[in-house]
Amino acid sequence: MSIIDQAIVEFDKALRTSSGTIGQTRRLSPASSIADSELSAIEKKKSAGLMRVNHCGEVCAQALYQGQALTAKTARVEKQLQAAADEETDHLSWCEGRIDELDSNVSALNPIWYASSFALGAIAGALGDKINLGFVAATEEQVCKHLEEHIEALPEADEKSRAVLLQMKEDELRHKQSALDAGGTDFPTPLKAVMTGVSNLMTKTSYWI
Repeated sequence: MSIIDQAIVEFDKALRTSSGTIGQTRRLSPASSIADSELSAIEKKKSAGLMRVNHCGEVCAQALYQGQALTAKTARVEKQLQAAADEETDHLSWCEGRIDELDSNVSALNPIWYASSFALGAIAGALGDKINLGFVAATEEQVCKHLEEHIEALPEADEKSRAVLLQMKEDELRHKQSALDAGGTDFPTPLKAVMTGVSNLMTKTSYWI
């Protein structure tokens, strides 16, 4: 593809990802076989907020992977990043579907998070494959922490949202380990702490907006 064609493709991905219009993907949602349960208005609002945060996290992950793949130094790493991005697309679809079921909406801040994450991913990729893959591992570690917290925080009766998050956590753990096994640098604790701070900022704002 020409540079213009590539730019159009990336813009289309960004638009569909940030606007919550991914639609159905190759894997069915883990919640598809679970019957709806009665949730109070307060429980629905809480679940919707948590799922909105998780959707926003997947928007960021998708943008990071696309940016990292764009500047990856080798075809092997680019392929690995694209494969992980495909699974993140599944996560986006699952979160979108559950948010719709909860009569809510995705975060209005998604375009901002997508643009900043894409730029950060491109920078990480330009620093070399070890840093690139290390960034994947550190990011997935942060995502898993949030997923664990949200699984515990969900209303007890919301088994559909819980099923989605449990499968997402399993996938993210696999992405983290694959990145380390492929030679990714294990980031030092202080750098991970900075990433945690940025992640918490996104979590707090996306829950409400």
